[in-house]
Amino acid sequence: MSAQAATGHGAPARLTVTTISMEAPWTWLTKAWTEILAAPRVTLGYGLLLSIISAAVAALLFFNDLLVLILPLSGGFLLLGPLLAVGLYEAARRIEAGERPRLREILFVRTASPGQLAFLGVLLLLAYLAWVRIAMLLFALINGINAQFPPIERFFSDLFFTWDGLVLLASGTAIGGVIAFIIFAAAAVSVPILMRHRIDAVTAIATSFAAVRQNPGPMILWAWQILLLIAFGIATAFVGLILTFPLVGLATWHAYRDLVREEA
Repeated sequence: MSAQAATGHGAPARLTVTTISMEAPWTWLTKAWTEILAAPRVTLGYGLLLSIISAAVAALLFFNDLLVLILPLSGGFLLLGPLLAVGLYEAARRIEAGERPRLREILFVRTASPGQLAFLGVLLLLAYLAWVRIAMLLFALINGINAQFPPIERFFSDLFFTWDGLVLLASGTAIGGVIAFIIFAAAAVSVPILMRHRIDAVTAIATSFAAVRQNPGPMILWAWQILLLIAFGIATAFVGLILTFPLVGLATWHAYRDLVREEA
């Protein structure tokens, strides 16, 4: 598949999806690790900021007796993560170009298609809200229309050690996994494309889907790597996000560079 676009400087370019090997996702992570070592204050500082914001949201939920919502919100973090990592894409681009990234510059990135990027963000947010709505519907269907969420001290025991909880876990995981993979396919490289090129969001999403369809094995591996790294970051009370979020964000830039070729 190819798509016509314009670079941030206005020069026309054709975006063509390429085929990659199964080793490619490991290479992306290796490059990302090298970049973290090259610019630790900027990259880890970005991760620290996300970690602090995430911990603050969790604390807000805790003090309002809503900590049970941490799981669906964590799912939202995974789904909206590509947009949150725009600054890391810019850091990787600058390092790749031999420049030295600065935290202020990557926090306030000038993108080639800001309106289309915002539109993509709305689409991802709507998809996330639909996923939450489906999760609530499953809970109501399994536990009854008037059922209330259990308190946090009972939530995990009810989820893992009751029949209704296991049914909810299995069905929610299956449906949520399908939705998450569709969103992953839509956002795998579309955000870096819109950051770098003046192109419409629909074409960027179609290019991202084409990249996943043309490389199913490596992209499924990449999706699992993202899931494991971000889940580890969240499971460590968000401390691990200081490292894992920059690692995923920087690696995503290299995924885009490998998967999408720009031909004049």
